Amino acid sequence: MNNYKKDFAKRLLDIKAIKLQPDAPFTWASGWKSPIYCDNRKTLSYPDLRSFVKQGLVNVVKERFANASAVAGVATGAIAQGALVADVLNLPFCYVRSKPKDHGMGNLIEGTLPANSKVVVVEDLISTGGSSLKAVEALRQAGFEVVGMVASFTYGFPIAAEAFQKSGVELVTLSDYDHLVEVARETGYVKEGDMETLREWREAPAEWRK
Repeated sequence: MNNYKKDFAKRLLDIKAIKLQPDAPFTWASGWKSPIYCDNRKTLSYPDLRSFVKQGLVNVVKERFANASAVAGVATGAIAQGALVADVLNLPFCYVRSKPKDHGMGNLIEGTLPANSKVVVVEDLISTGGSSLKAVEALRQAGFEVVGMVASFTYGFPIAAEAFQKSGVELVTLSDYDHLVEVARETGYVKEGDMETLREWREAPAEWRK
């Protein structure tokens, strides 16, 4: 799995789905300053990489969540990948909004799953875990059992690990920050002198460069 994680990280860097800029940090919607920006949705534009991600997610579901009887994607980033996974596994699919629609039926969950479904949730990116776990809670409130979550990438923040543990949700990701930084260093994508900056940010992202 570690080789896969490094391979996937390299592919994300190759298509610029992930950018590392320690000297010119990005500003996230939360207001956090960050040396990294991740947009896994770009993988959908490259057929070979799209299939690589799809098959990776499918393999994780088969290996770790074989009892799943339905798939749910987290809107909006994981709707497409979730649907692709469900199609390969021939399972029912729905997606979960971040908040109920403000018109029509006011749905939070879009789609219809059989009663008492055992749901595996597909996500694209895990930061603090807040929005991902809101989707889990929405599915549980609707009467479904969430058997686990698969995601393309995680920053690996301790706050996220704690949140998933507290919620009783097993999370498996195709790649992560540690493998990304390792590949970036090996390939010269970032300078050796940037490694301490990248470590400091991951340890305290909310306080970094305030």
